[in-house]
Amino acid sequence: MDLTLPLEAEELIPHRLPMRLVDRLVDIDDKNGTIEADIRADCPLVDASGVLDDIALTELIAQAYAMIKGYNDLLDAAPVRQGFLVGIKKLTRQASANSGDTLRIAIRTIAEFDDLAIARGEIWRADECLAEGEIKVWIN
Repeated sequence: MDLTLPLEAEELIPHRLPMRLVDRLVDIDDKNGTIEADIRADCPLVDASGVLDDIALTELIAQAYAMIKGYNDLLDAAPVRQGFLVGIKKLTRQASANSGDTLRIAIRTIAEFDDLAIARGEIWRADECLAEGEIKVWIN
């Protein structure tokens, strides 16, 4: 498989539309990376006024982290593993995302212990940080 960036999300994670919120892995440096997400008006987490529900911010970080794990699995010639979100810590939102936005999610892996990982994510629209927080994921 060609792992040249940018790489489409469906190559790296099991999520499919309409619940796939991330679109492209655009940068990776070992266990850290940057993912882009195009917020679509038909996303089930976008309300009638075009605002993305705040709960989607956690899912954006989780799916972005999953893309980094998927990329590294493929790089190691291993099957892409599943992950399960088991915790959220200190998620803060400074502004809402809207349909039509292209967001960048910056992921930094903080720690890995056997099958448990902790990652920090920041969600950006251009040069405005919309949200940031930590997730805990169990990798199966």
